[in-house]
Amino acid sequence: MRGKVTVIGCPKLDAVDYTEKLTAIIRGNDIKSVTIVRMEVPCCGGLQRAAENALRNSGKFIPWQVVTISRDGSILD
Repeated sequence: MRGKVTVIGCPKLDAVDYTEKLTAIIRGNDIKSVTIVRMEVPCCGGLQRAAENALRNSGKFIPWQVVTISRDGSILD
């Protein structure tokens, strides 16, 4: 993750919705792009949804992508 700012969360273990916090981070900083890296397990979908909602709520147009990692560590399409 050299040259990137990394934010880590787990919606299964953390009893919070990350949307507000991520929205504030996006609004308050000059972010050029967002890469959401998630595992293939269903609970990681919550983190992806929070990031997508935060991007939408920020009012900014920022390029973004999702990278999904399998349970064995390989990158999925």
